[in-house]
Amino acid sequence: MVVKTQSKGHGVTGLHVGSGNVRRYFPKGTKNIELQLGHLRIQCGLKPDFWQGQPEIYDPRLCAWLESKNHGTANRTVPMAMIPSGENSFQLQPVSALPRPRGKVSPVSAA
Repeated sequence: MVVKTQSKGHGVTGLHVGSGNVRRYFPKGTKNIELQLGHLRIQCGLKPDFWQGQPEIYDPRLCAWLESKNHGTANRTVPMAMIPSGENSFQLQPVSALPRPRGKVSPVSAA
């Protein structure tokens, strides 16, 4: 799933998951999820409003990791891939780090 970074000011960056992703990937009432951030694994709590129109994840360790990966983009939203990797567990990585599917390349005709 693709999520976006969301900044609430200097030093407070989190993830906006989106309501559709919440319905699809997060069983209602889940209190914690595990995020794999490169070599680091952290557990993040989900607030009750996560299922009530505020599908956002904030954690100081997540904030530090996001800001280190997205330096210079503090006030912009940056797409991130959040890949399910087990029960209530996800791997987070920049969208640009995803392997691109190889498509059929059409030949260029010489004129």
